[in-house]
Amino acid sequence: MNDTTTTVQAEFEIDSWDEVPYEEPSEGPKLTRIVIRKTYRGALRGTGVAEVLTAQGAAGAGYVASERIEATLEGKQGTFVIQHGGLADGDDQSTFGTVVPHSGTAGLAGLSGHATEAAHGVLTLVYTFDS
Repeated sequence: MNDTTTTVQAEFEIDSWDEVPYEEPSEGPKLTRIVIRKTYRGALRGTGVAEVLTAQGAAGAGYVASERIEATLEGKQGTFVIQHGGLADGDDQSTFGTVVPHSGTAGLAGLSGHATEAAHGVLTLVYTFDS
């Protein structure tokens, strides 16, 4: 069992953003579903597809997402899922995310950890391999 925690940063580009509102009330935030496709490069190389739910208000917003990533990490290739989200209260923003337990496949089986968007277009992944 490997109990070494590793931190990497991976840059990503958004390849497509398909947004569909599902509720637009006269008062309160607009609610949308978005499919985002990404390309990762750096320590994590591959692609991701995120299914996102958002609440977009005038001064505050939030999102929750499940993202399946197919990539190579430390020379190991496979897939895993991150559930992540974020909140914005004016200029104050925060993100959070966790690798879904036992979601890793092939060479990424046993991957666990946390992920946050450190800056726009950069994912920080703090992880261990339990295999």
